[in-house]
Amino acid sequence: MLATNKALVKVAKLYRSAQAGVLAGLTLHPGQDVLLWMLGQEPEGMTVSEIAARLGVEQPTVTRSLNRLEQGDWFTREAVPGDRRATRIVLTGKGRAGIAQIEAAWRTLAQTATAGMAKDEQDTLIDLLKKVRENLLVLAVETE
Repeated sequence: MLATNKALVKVAKLYRSAQAGVLAGLTLHPGQDVLLWMLGQEPEGMTVSEIAARLGVEQPTVTRSLNRLEQGDWFTREAVPGDRRATRIVLTGKGRAGIAQIEAAWRTLAQTATAGMAKDEQDTLIDLLKKVRENLLVLAVETE
């Protein structure tokens, strides 16, 4: 079991590092890509509470992420009619264009991680990772 734990920790750290490197070219940090991609699936935008619910995180976490992204002109904040406290987050043209770049970054990560694996091995890896995730959900609350 120690070997399994060691392998999982090493892969998780290395994947996060590789992800950070690939996303740096887009001036994004891990996690910001998922948030922007999710907004890209909602042309009308989403409120902070909707984003938090979809990501399974608290609203202050989303607010911090949005504050960090705001200087990059990835999105605009729009008032929600009928609710003075709520704001809708809507991608800008740059944000919409960035979705394809985010997906390309994800492809690069997946292709690099599975290089040299046959299609059936890749399928087996996906199945095993899904099983690992299911098992770990017993111990932790999923955040992404």
